[in-house]
Amino acid sequence: MNLGLAVFAAILLVAGLTLYAVLGGADFGTGSWDLTAGRGTRAARMRALLHSSMGPVWEANHVWLIFTLVVFWTSFPTAFASVMSTMYIPLFLAVVGIILRGSSYAFRPLARGTWFEWPSAVAFGIASLLTPFFLGTIVGGIAGGHVPLGNAAGNSVDAWWNGTGIMVGLLAVVTGAYLAAIFTMADASRRGEDDVAEAFRRRALVSGVLVGVVAIATLPVIHTDAPRLFDRLLQGPGLVGVIGSFLLGGVTLWLVWNRRGGLARWSGAGAVASIAVGWALAQAPYLLPTTVTVEDAAAPSATLWALVGAAVIFVALVVPSLIFLFRLSLTDKLGHDLPPVDQEVAGV
Repeated sequence: MNLGLAVFAAILLVAGLTLYAVLGGADFGTGSWDLTAGRGTRAARMRALLHSSMGPVWEANHVWLIFTLVVFWTSFPTAFASVMSTMYIPLFLAVVGIILRGSSYAFRPLARGTWFEWPSAVAFGIASLLTPFFLGTIVGGIAGGHVPLGNAAGNSVDAWWNGTGIMVGLLAVVTGAYLAAIFTMADASRRGEDDVAEAFRRRALVSGVLVGVVAIATLPVIHTDAPRLFDRLLQGPGLVGVIGSFLLGGVTLWLVWNRRGGLARWSGAGAVASIAVGWALAQAPYLLPTTVTVEDAAAPSATLWALVGAAVIFVALVVPSLIFLFRLSLTDKLGHDLPPVDQEVAGV
């Protein structure tokens, strides 16, 4: 019984990570394009669209980070303590990035026309790049087996600053930019901003190819750093996720090329989700490779049953609310119209 509950908790954990990788990743990716939009009227319209699209949902996207952390520390407390005490450097830097990004985004409208306008724009863009990178290094360090069981038992630098950690961090950055370009392309097309949609279409194509290049370059690094994970990705259960990501990624590029942004939004999200699921299947049954299994790290049955109850309440209350929010956002019913271009930042 405890094994079944532990597996259920692990599925919730993977689901939360996957949703955060897709929704939070796209959220972070908007900062990449805000930082690199350039100058001029079209660049200002691009930034206006980015902020208008992100505004209604940017805080809701981080619900999945909170959900993941709660499930992790409730269901697998010893593993959670091991990760937090070993990975405190990238965790601290990621939290600083989240705070800096959120504050610069919130205060940016008030900064227009002041000396703080340019620094706030730069802070938003840089934090949007560094935060997913550091979060990715944590995932890569865990996947590479650099987090041993125990309080601060791992090396606080080598645990994340290694080949797998760095490559997964880079993959998180480019994947977020890719998703953001696709999502914003679809929003621009829906609003009749054809030239802006075309600008994001080109960015989606370039970043999509870059995601593939980084993903392929990551494989030999994983082969050296985590041979068991590599074997199970290409020959074991993780191959399902690899194939799914490859196929959906190809479909997404085709849809973007043919200006089908609405459908590309779904296939692009599916491609990223396939990567997360493939990693989880390849790493199973270990929670901390290759020392702690899901069953070994699980909390007592009473705690896991309480988690099941909380998960049911969460699904019943929060998930429909988020779906409704996204539907309102996608149909432009929240009243977040594009601000006048002359009020937007024209360049950074």
